[in-house]
Amino acid sequence: VCNITSPANYFHVLRRQMHRGFRKPLIIMTPKSLLRHPMAKSDASEFIGAAHFKRILSDRSGAEDKDTKRVILCSGKVAYDVMEARDAAGLKDTQIIRLEQLYPFPGEPLALRFSKMPNLEEVVWCQEEPKNNGAWSFVEPFIEESLIAAKRKVTRPRYAGRSASASPATGLASRHASEQGALISHALGLSVRSEIRRRKKA
Repeated sequence: VCNITSPANYFHVLRRQMHRGFRKPLIIMTPKSLLRHPMAKSDASEFIGAAHFKRILSDRSGAEDKDTKRVILCSGKVAYDVMEARDAAGLKDTQIIRLEQLYPFPGEPLALRFSKMPNLEEVVWCQEEPKNNGAWSFVEPFIEESLIAAKRKVTRPRYAGRSASASPATGLASRHASEQGALISHALGLSVRSEIRRRKKA
């Protein structure tokens, strides 16, 4: 089960599916909006040579491992929204890691990423979906296992997203934008009002 955010990773996950020596269903949950998203692009070099499907992806403008105090884990398009807000706020201690594969959960590579961050203080799971939807209830225990395996001081992730809801959508664009700004601010530890103002200007 994958939620792909880059063209190269999309190519490689399909290629891997065809070249594997066994057959197992592949489920991809990637929105059409990423087809035209300016940040969803890959260099030509990422398609050739030793390039391969990556179960997790770090953003290129994130903090150095030694300076990282907060890691925000995402799956899908919301990662780009969080990256834009992080860069606009000038945060220099935050990394955003995308889980491109949700199942089987990439516990080992995630634990390896955590182990390289000696000053890690907080891990956040950020999702657009309501709390009772999306991947939160599935990934939470696996993230904990990865943190324990990495021997970090923080052992549990924090949730940043919408409250539980009977409906997957608000039905009102203005309310959706307000909730989106709030969950991104919550993930980054910023003022909700400042993020809503930023999104309105954009």
